[in-house]
Amino acid sequence: MYYYPFNYPSVQPMPPFPTYMAAYPIPRSYPPVDTKIFAGSVKSFRLLMEQGSILLDRLGDASFAKKMMGAAQQGKNTEVDQMIKSIGLKVPVITKFTPTGVNFILTTQTTQQNPLNCCSLTIAMKWGQ
Repeated sequence: MYYYPFNYPSVQPMPPFPTYMAAYPIPRSYPPVDTKIFAGSVKSFRLLMEQGSILLDRLGDASFAKKMMGAAQQGKNTEVDQMIKSIGLKVPVITKFTPTGVNFILTTQTTQQNPLNCCSLTIAMKWGQ
């Protein structure tokens, strides 16, 4: 038996949305804006930026950088972490590195008033090919 490929019933496609919905948008209500949490986050992030600047100043010291990169290359994670802690930053720093780059993640500290971290600053830098 032979089928003709163009013998399908013709059906008109439905429009994706009825036109009356586009003419009458549904009103939405939003809660009032409260900037207290955001203002706290901005303040905390300023501290992270200051601490990040201190970290970068120390990393700019060639002898410190060479020693840290050497320890990282040898897989001495504890030594790298101790070197970063020796800088004396006021915020926790997580260091992650690969042969081609390093990430320093600075986070806000939790307190009784603020049990959750609001912010983190990631400094990602290339140090190899």
